Amino acid sequence: MYRKTYALIDCDILKENIKNIKDNYKYKYYIGVVKANAYGHGDYIVNSLIEGGINYLAASSLEECLNIRKRNKEIPILCLEKIDSDYLDICEKENITITITDMKCFKELDLNKNIKAHIKIDSGMNRLGFKDKNEVKEVYDNLKNSNIKLEGIYTHFGTSGMWDKHYDEAIEKFKEITSLIDLNTIPIVHLSRSLTLVTHPKIDFATGVRLGIVMYGFDQNMKEPEGLRLIKRNRYLKKYNISPISYTNNLKLKTAFSIHSTIMCTKYVKKGEYVGYGAKYTAKEDIKIAIIPIGFADGINKNSSNLTVKINNKEYPIIGEIGMDMITVKIDESIKTKDKVIIFDDVKKRAKELNLSAYCLLTSITNRVPRVYKEKEKYTEIKY
Repeated sequence: MYRKTYALIDCDILKENIKNIKDNYKYKYYIGVVKANAYGHGDYIVNSLIEGGINYLAASSLEECLNIRKRNKEIPILCLEKIDSDYLDICEKENITITITDMKCFKELDLNKNIKAHIKIDSGMNRLGFKDKNEVKEVYDNLKNSNIKLEGIYTHFGTSGMWDKHYDEAIEKFKEITSLIDLNTIPIVHLSRSLTLVTHPKIDFATGVRLGIVMYGFDQNMKEPEGLRLIKRNRYLKKYNISPISYTNNLKLKTAFSIHSTIMCTKYVKKGEYVGYGAKYTAKEDIKIAIIPIGFADGINKNSSNLTVKINNKEYPIIGEIGMDMITVKIDESIKTKDKVIIFDDVKKRAKELNLSAYCLLTSITNRVPRVYKEKEKYTEIKY
């Protein structure tokens, strides 16, 4: 790398996370969701996920699926979005599993294609999926007499069900919409995602689970309600007959993602001089500053102003307006040019400081930030 700004991803942590999840939650199929550049971690990690115990992958678009296929020729990959029928030849050639989202999607299929398919059920979210059980039965019956292998069926929950009845309603809708077919004949039935995996009991007919943010170190442990909030919660559960939930779990996961850089130069600023765009920061005394080559074009949110970075195991404040390519940090005399900088190494903490979800923070780190992968003592840089 040239400007010494990069994301470091510890592949060994990812492997251990998956092993931990598998030890605590028993399924036949563990579907690793690697959309959005593997939640910002980069598709290089897919083989580490597989080594950890993932036996299926899923991504949003055909483009994403094909990028992942370059990393591994064998692992089955499910495309979660509808793929235009013009590209079924590609799916057949590259072993990409398609999602059948509605009758129009089904009728556009060439039933002679040797591809695998999952049926998507709309259980209340009103995005993709079937809502009519008779249509599901028609698709099911037709696929049995075609070259297309019906390998899976699934839905996506719109809420966690922690404080609402929608989760339970979604399960009942799924059962109703699939009531005319035999789910036992479909190998992979997957409904839960990371949060519902750890907060709700296993759905008895589910054989698979989609692992998203939990794979990347977010165990979803929450503080149980207390006092009046607990009383209200229990009344609500009883009123709507909501299934039991868990606020905590036994997962001991770690995040594998951190952002690093190097001090580009240092300089002195006199009392009364300003720093950065808009003259929003004025030095109240003579200070020393460091310029670091990372900015909002690299996913460093403009709200990062007034947060800190770590240099030589000490916290130093970011000052002034965040630039597209550079930030300024107030330092002391112990810091010098070319010192290493940790922009952040705790994704959860930084996301909370920025008032962002971890999803938004991780996927905002653009591809101009090289990814460096740690596997035991080996380091591999991927340039974009």
